[in-house]
Amino acid sequence: MNWFWFAIIALLCWSGSDFFSKIGCVDGRDKYSHLKMVIAVGAVMGLHAAYEVFIGGTEISWQVIFTYLPVSLLYILSMAMGYVGLRYIELSISSPICNSSGALVAVATIITSGISGMNGWQIAAIVLVCGGVIGLGVAEMTEDEELRRARQEKGKWQYAKNWKALLLPAAYCVLDAAGTFADSLVLETLNEDSANVAYELTFLAAGVFCLIFLLVKRQRFTLKAELPKYTGAIFETAGQFAYIYALADTEHVAMSAPIISAYCAASVLWSRLFLKERLSWKHYLAIFVAVVGIVIMGVFDA
Repeated sequence: MNWFWFAIIALLCWSGSDFFSKIGCVDGRDKYSHLKMVIAVGAVMGLHAAYEVFIGGTEISWQVIFTYLPVSLLYILSMAMGYVGLRYIELSISSPICNSSGALVAVATIITSGISGMNGWQIAAIVLVCGGVIGLGVAEMTEDEELRRARQEKGKWQYAKNWKALLLPAAYCVLDAAGTFADSLVLETLNEDSANVAYELTFLAAGVFCLIFLLVKRQRFTLKAELPKYTGAIFETAGQFAYIYALADTEHVAMSAPIISAYCAASVLWSRLFLKERLSWKHYLAIFVAVVGIVIMGVFDA
């Protein structure tokens, strides 16, 4: 299988993860749905880590786990924040905001290292992504409530204006960007495969901790409620696997990276087709601007 198909698989899997995570976390009556999602992702990642260690031969040690621990915690906390946010906002809005973390990494790089290493396209991409995210926030918070209710009538879920709706995916974006920035520093001293297994084992530990907490709280688990969560977790892990192989073909990274980085556009499509989410033209314009910036950033991040 060549780089193109791995890139397409990563795009479909990560957008599928968005879609099923949304279904698994949207029930506002379950205040612990985000912790149950962490349990699901931890379980699947734990199985993948076992495969990598016992079959793939990846080396792992407590030293690697503790060295990578700050990065792992940033990533896990960001994902948990994103899962909470899915209760309060359309996936069509949440996914582009969460996927804008690359722009924050670029901004952090400019602050710490200056702008000399970037070209005009990269700077334009940062401006587009930031402008698109800000535009989404403006469109979301200034929309007339009656118009909001009218466009949500045919959707599966209705949402009112809520500060959590934008704050939580924005928190995901910030934490994920911090994790990515820290990742680039820590991986100078660690093997990438070992670091990935350390991350997955830490996620497994987080899942076990959440499971113990929910059992103490006497929370119920039902197949109907948990199935979307585990489906999303499988898509998340499979997307990471395909992503690694797509970018391993270094001759075609400049083409595979923008394909993968556009997965939030597919998430918007799935939410429109299957969740019946309807947004205003201002929302879609802001999403388009952000996605264009993300794709450009994917090209030059290669």
